[in-house]
Amino acid sequence: MNQHTLNSTPSTMDLDAIRRDFPILSRQVRDGKNLIYLDNAATTLKPRQVLDVVYDHYAYGASNIHRGVHFLSEEATKLYEGARETVRRFINARETAEVIFTSGTTSAINLVAKSWGRKNVSAGDEIIITHMEHHANIVPWQMLREETGCVLKIAPINDRGELDMAAFESLITPRTKMVAVVYTSNSLGTINPVRDIIRLAKVHGAAVLLDAAQTVAHTKVDVQSLDCDFLVFSGHKLFATSGVGVLYGKRAVLEAMPPLMGGGDMIKSVTFEKTTYAGLPARLEAGTPAIGGAIGLGAAIDYIQKIGFAAIADQEKDLLAYATGLLSELPGIRIIGTAAEKTAIISFVVDGIHPHDMGTLLDAEGVAVRAGHHCTQPVMARFKIPATTRASFSFYNTRADADALVHAIKKAIEVFA
Repeated sequence: MNQHTLNSTPSTMDLDAIRRDFPILSRQVRDGKNLIYLDNAATTLKPRQVLDVVYDHYAYGASNIHRGVHFLSEEATKLYEGARETVRRFINARETAEVIFTSGTTSAINLVAKSWGRKNVSAGDEIIITHMEHHANIVPWQMLREETGCVLKIAPINDRGELDMAAFESLITPRTKMVAVVYTSNSLGTINPVRDIIRLAKVHGAAVLLDAAQTVAHTKVDVQSLDCDFLVFSGHKLFATSGVGVLYGKRAVLEAMPPLMGGGDMIKSVTFEKTTYAGLPARLEAGTPAIGGAIGLGAAIDYIQKIGFAAIADQEKDLLAYATGLLSELPGIRIIGTAAEKTAIISFVVDGIHPHDMGTLLDAEGVAVRAGHHCTQPVMARFKIPATTRASFSFYNTRADADALVHAIKKAIEVFA
């Protein structure tokens, strides 16, 4: 890694050096236009430091883990379990047994809903989610409702896209078994008051799951300080590859969960009469995992920790304020999601231009954004719109990227004038 990147601080972060760590930022698209990548909420770019370790694993060390006695298997196992320890430190879990590798946030939530949910939720019990949830934190609980007859309650949001905390508190009762909430909204940018949410849930003995897919790349998360029961996130939104994610759970809670899948590596012994399951974390990780992905996730965590969350926060807060100011001056634009506490995500609509058309016109200028409902159709219904155009920033973005976005929007507006 470039030495300037290693020594970055909020005042000395060398943005040019950091951008050189991301090969894709040198690409040209659409008739030779420089790529302006503003789709980080969908997936983040991958630095060389991650690409190199993933390549090295598959090129020189591709082997399965845990079960081999040869050198390559032992090496792969050490790297895989080393990545688990890196994740443990990253979120401050008490022990590596509390870190379960999954294929992503969606699979992690489904694991909790289907394993923990089937054991702990019965007819008439309550699960609370919010109006700003990603579909991945809606559909699994609806499935559990269909299976068990439990009650699914929805905490409302206000016109700024903020959770109505008074309404949320009124929904919690002694029958509430789970509160599953997004830490940071992928479509609104809202950062929820998760400490208050957890405190209120604990008063009634409810478990809490935090969807931190849009959080862990932007701010330090400490699961012990939060006291959540579960926390989930995806590697590909954390500068690692797709196909790997994390379920954190408190040991006692995870130990009480029956395995969702059976197969290799999650057992102690198997006979035709009886199977004895392995301990944590293996009992919840059946089959061959995404070994290279987990190793890459560890490298991605190392990378952003060397940059530092203070530096990342300074850069992203500046970009959010700068881009919001520029966009607010454009005619006919409406920003969807104006919470007092939000991350560097700006979703917007422009009078007379469908978000899909806007996304296509921005792409013609080399500006990559996301247009659609962002897997949050209830949010779109709440604001009475079919979709938004979403620009989402990361620490490697610049004010020049924001300028390019606004310039492209102005050209789109002229097309429809």
